[in-house]
Amino acid sequence: MPENVLTGKSAAKEVKAKLGLLNALNTFVVFVLLAVILSYLYEPVGRAMSFLPELSVAVIILIATVLTLLSVTLSRIFAVQVVRSIERYSNLLKNVLNVTSEIKDEIYGDILLEKIMEHSIELTGSEAGSILLDEGGALVFKTVKGSQAGELVGKKVPLDKGVGGWVLQHSEPVMISDVSQDKRFDSHMDELTGFSTRSILSVPLRTKDRTIGVIELLNKSDGNYLDRDLELVSYLADQAAISIERAKFYEDQRNFEIQFTDILLDTLDRLMPDKRGHSKRVASYCSVVARSLRMSDERARKLYYASLLHDLGFIRIAQNRFADADMFRQHPTIGYEMLAAVNFYSDIAPFVLCHHERYDGGGYPSGLQGAKIPLEARIIAVAEAFDSMTSNHSYKQALGFEVAIEELKKHAGTQFDPAVVEHFAANISEAEVRGRYALE
Repeated sequence: MPENVLTGKSAAKEVKAKLGLLNALNTFVVFVLLAVILSYLYEPVGRAMSFLPELSVAVIILIATVLTLLSVTLSRIFAVQVVRSIERYSNLLKNVLNVTSEIKDEIYGDILLEKIMEHSIELTGSEAGSILLDEGGALVFKTVKGSQAGELVGKKVPLDKGVGGWVLQHSEPVMISDVSQDKRFDSHMDELTGFSTRSILSVPLRTKDRTIGVIELLNKSDGNYLDRDLELVSYLADQAAISIERAKFYEDQRNFEIQFTDILLDTLDRLMPDKRGHSKRVASYCSVVARSLRMSDERARKLYYASLLHDLGFIRIAQNRFADADMFRQHPTIGYEMLAAVNFYSDIAPFVLCHHERYDGGGYPSGLQGAKIPLEARIIAVAEAFDSMTSNHSYKQALGFEVAIEELKKHAGTQFDPAVVEHFAANISEAEVRGRYALE
């Protein structure tokens, strides 16, 4: 953490001021007592202090006692205040570090912005706030908290208007106690929402290369914004800017992943017309089972993409005019090799490799058994078998829904994982299956 951020500057200044006052008081008491004692011991000192009234020894002792007690009492008061200041800033630091850790791990842009805004408002005691990002030469409201917030989301603000535009252009924070006295404030937004802005704290969101937006906080509930608030939000903004850029990278990567996956699926459908739509139906069934098993979002996402691409190896095999049954059995291995070479697919490659393993160990390519087969591959195996049984092919007629479910149950414990079959049968309905075909 930078030296001048949060507890570094504000806490040190507050503690230093109180300790300085305490030291001054103690020094004063010591010098007063020393002067009184020396005035009785040394005549020159006594003459120098002759302007003071003569005091009895009892009175001097009384004064010394009072001053000592006063010093001790104030020392204890200041000590307690210093400890409280340190504890307060320590708790604040702990909260900010927790917030930093939370936003650092968030990869979804919309959720990330919500978290940053909520924590900024909470830590500063603000009535409202917003995050605006630079898009095409204008600031766009991405997240807004407070009354009438919905009126602003998506609105654009020219860079030459408002406090936020000034902060973005100059890449410097602004703290305004009375917006009516600052020409940079644009009252148009208050007219739009009916919100009455009194004070503003606006901080730039800076990355290493540029300023990507601003955090604006409005109307501190217990007075004006302080340097402490500026330090806190500046630190949070620095961390937030890094997280926002990272989230954008992940979103761009996911968009590319989706488009690339669609290209692969379209290619597979064109090469193997009999299996058109098969991969998407399998993926849909797998998603139902994932919800039933209460898989985490990330694990369910991996299962979804593995099920979409489980037959990817056929892209190479289908182009071979001399392909036979033995070669077709190689499609899990070929699919694995194709996916493992791509960074954003490498973590799903093992599920594709194992989706033709059998629960009893009689499958291929490795003859894995039971729990040694990844759960995702066991789910794909059930979903694929069901779709194959309920789909019409040039070489066979489709089985009815109930018959296909009974076939799955019949082979549970041998070909399929019994628990997966149970979840599948309990959550897939005949109407749902008809609906998936109707969507194609």
